Amino acid sequence: MNGNPSRLRAIAAGIATALLPLSPAHAMDEVLVTATRVERNVLDLPFSVSTVAQDDVQSRQLIGLDESMARVPGVFITDRYNYGRDLRISIRGFGARSNFGIRGLRVYVDGIPATAPDGQTALDDLDLVNVSRIEVIRGPASALYGSSAGGVINIFTEDGPETPYAEVGASRGSYDFGRYHFKTGGQSGPLNYFVSGSWLDYDGFRRNADIENRKLNSKFAYNFADGSVGHLIVRYADAPDELDPGGLNAALVAADRGGARPQQIQYDAGEKVEDTKVAWSWEKDLGVHEFTVRNYYNWRDFYGRLPFQNGGISAFERFFFGGGAQYSNSTALAGHANRITLGLDADHMTDERTRNDNLNGAEGPLTLAEDQTADTVGIYLQNEFNVNEHIDLQAALRYDHARFEIDDKFLGDGDQSGVLKFNEITWNIGGVWHLFPGLNPYANYGTAFETPTFTEYAQATQLGGFANVAPQRTRGWEAGFKGALLERLRYDFAYYSMNVEDEVATVANFNGRAFFNNADTDRHGIEVSMVAGLLDGLDLTVSYTHSDLEFDTFKSNVPAEGNALPGVPSNFGYIELDYHHDCGFYAKWDWQFVGSLYADNLNTTKVEGYDVSNIVVGYDYQLGQVTLSPSFGVNNLFNQKYNTDIRIEDNFRRYFEPAPGRNIFGMLRVRYTFGT
Repeated sequence: MNGNPSRLRAIAAGIATALLPLSPAHAMDEVLVTATRVERNVLDLPFSVSTVAQDDVQSRQLIGLDESMARVPGVFITDRYNYGRDLRISIRGFGARSNFGIRGLRVYVDGIPATAPDGQTALDDLDLVNVSRIEVIRGPASALYGSSAGGVINIFTEDGPETPYAEVGASRGSYDFGRYHFKTGGQSGPLNYFVSGSWLDYDGFRRNADIENRKLNSKFAYNFADGSVGHLIVRYADAPDELDPGGLNAALVAADRGGARPQQIQYDAGEKVEDTKVAWSWEKDLGVHEFTVRNYYNWRDFYGRLPFQNGGISAFERFFFGGGAQYSNSTALAGHANRITLGLDADHMTDERTRNDNLNGAEGPLTLAEDQTADTVGIYLQNEFNVNEHIDLQAALRYDHARFEIDDKFLGDGDQSGVLKFNEITWNIGGVWHLFPGLNPYANYGTAFETPTFTEYAQATQLGGFANVAPQRTRGWEAGFKGALLERLRYDFAYYSMNVEDEVATVANFNGRAFFNNADTDRHGIEVSMVAGLLDGLDLTVSYTHSDLEFDTFKSNVPAEGNALPGVPSNFGYIELDYHHDCGFYAKWDWQFVGSLYADNLNTTKVEGYDVSNIVVGYDYQLGQVTLSPSFGVNNLFNQKYNTDIRIEDNFRRYFEPAPGRNIFGMLRVRYTFGT
C-alpha cells in the first residue's frame, strides 16, 4: 500500500460499509462540546473528552452523579449513599486522596465555578433533576483552567424549550427515600427562562445516614436587539441535616452492614449547609470576533460535627466571588482556518472559620478562630490552527498567581498566621489527524499544577496554620484515536503516561481529620469507550479502564515506594443496554465492574472488587397536552455485598462504608405543555 493515506481511507471505509448498515434509522448526532472554552466537535480535539446526555442522567433515581457518569472511562466515583461526606470523584487518580468532597478537579455548573480558589469543590446546589449535559476532560487541563485541573467536569442544566411547559414529579424508594420536584420553562419573546426546585428526604441504608435538603434553581437568557445575549443564574440549596454513619472496620461490617460507627452517633456526626449562588454573563458574536464577560458570587455557610471532642465542631462562613473575560478571533492565518482565544480568570475567597469542642453533639469551648483567604488570577492564551483538511493543531499557555493567607484570631495556642504565594506557568500542545471520519488519531503533551487546599495544610500537632505541604506538578503525554462510523458507532481509545512531582498524598486519617504529605508518583493507563446503535431504538455502551498508578518517591514513607495509589482500582468497566420504543416505552440495564483496590499506602489492606447491576423501565404516555411518565427501577439487582466508599489510610482500619443490597424506587412525572 506504500502508506498511501487515501488508499487507507478507502479500505477502512469499505470495511465499515460491510459491517454496518448504510442508512441506520437510529442515527447518532454530531457531538459538540465546550471543553476548550469554545465550541468544537469532539472529534476535532487532540485529547480525551467524554459526554453524558440528559436522558442518561434524568432516567435514574437521581441519588448521585455516579449513576450516569459510571460510563465515562478514567472516572471513578464513590460514596453515593453518604451525603455527609459528598461524592469522591477521581479522574486518572487525581482527586482519589479526598477525605471528603472533591479535590484535584475543577467543576463548573453552567459556567459558574463549583471549585473554590483553593481547590475545594462543593456540589450541594446541583440538582440532577435538571441536568441536560455533562462534559468531562479526562486528564490535566491547567493550561486552560488553572490549578487543581487534574480533570475538568462541565455540567449544564436545562434551558427553557421553545414551547412552555410545567412539570411535577414524585419518587419513592427503599429506606424511606422520597424526592419531589417541579420545573417549568419556556420562551417568551427575547426571554428564555427555566425554574426548578426539589426536596429530598432520605433515611439511608445505614444508621445515622439521614438526609434532608431543598434546592431552588433559576436560569434566564435575554437576546438583546444588537444580537448579544445576557444570562442570569440564581441557585439556592439548604441542607439542614446530612448525617454521617462513618467508616467501619471489618469486624463491624461483618456484624452489621447497616450499622454506624458508635462515635458517629455519640457525637451526632454530620453537617448542615446553606449555599447561594448568583451569576451573570454577557456574550456577543460578531462573526470572527466573539466576546464573553462573566461574574459570580457564592455565599456558603457550613456547620459540621466530627466524631471526637477536641475541636470536633467545625464551622465557616464563606464568601467566594470572581469573574473573567474571554475574546476569540477566528480570522484566517496565511490562508488557513485559525482561532486564537485570550482569557482572564480572577477569584477571591474568604472563610471565617471556627472550631469548638464537640460535647456529645453540643457546642463546647472555642479551640480555633481564623480567617482563610485565597486569591487567584489566571491569564490564558489558546490557538487552534488548521494545517490542511486532515490535520488540526492546538496549543495553550497559561500563567497563574495564587495567594493563600491565614489570619489567626485565636492566639491561646500561639499565632498560626501566615502567607503562601505561588506563580505557575503551564502549557500543552496537541494535534489530531483526520485520517477519515471513522479514524482520527491524536496526541498531546502538557503540564499542570495543583495547590493544596486549606484543609490539606492541616498540621497534626495543632489546629490552624500551614503544614509543610508543597504544590504538586504534573507533566505527561497522551495518544489515542477516536471516530464515528456511519452515524451508528462512536468510539474512543486513549493511552496516557504522566509523572507527578510532590503529589499531595494522604498519610494519616483519624477522628474525621486527614493529614497529608508529598510524594512523587507515576501514572499510566488505557481507556476505551464505545457507543453503538445495535438495532432501531437499541444502543450499547461499553467502557473499560486499566490504570497503573504508583508511588515513585515517598520520603516520609519509604516502604510505600513502588506501591499502588490507594482508593483507585486498576481495572473497572461498564456495560449498558438502552432501549427506546416509538410508543414511549423504555428500558435501561447496566452492569458496572470494579476491580480490587488498596485502602492504605503500604498496600497491606486489599479491598476485593465487585460488580453491580441496575435496571430501570418506564413509559411516556401522551394524553393531549399532558405527558404521564411512570418509571420503576432496581439498584443492585443481584444483591451484591460491596462498599460504596473506602476511607483511605484510616489509622484505626475503619476503611469500609457498606452499600445497600437490592433496593427499589419508583417515579411519576406529570408534564403539561402549553399552547400545543
